[in-house]
Amino acid sequence: MDRDALETALLIAHENNDEEALVRLYTVAGDAAEQRQDIDAACFYLTHAFVFALQIGAPEAVVLNKRLADRGRAKRLEF
Repeated sequence: MDRDALETALLIAHENNDEEALVRLYTVAGDAAEQRQDIDAACFYLTHAFVFALQIGAPEAVVLNKRLADRGRAKRLEF
């Protein structure tokens, strides 16, 4: 998914309060930023994905928390 399509999808997901899509899309954005070696941007997006995952009790929260903790951006939580 290119950047413009991702941004559009994120806006639509926000408008629709589609938290499952927000977890997925922010993770995709984080992955893309990580591939570009833009760790600050990656952690920004992954933090958003993590917060939405926590809100809905998504299992992805565990992996997102680990990724952020591994980068020193979050405390490792017990789930």
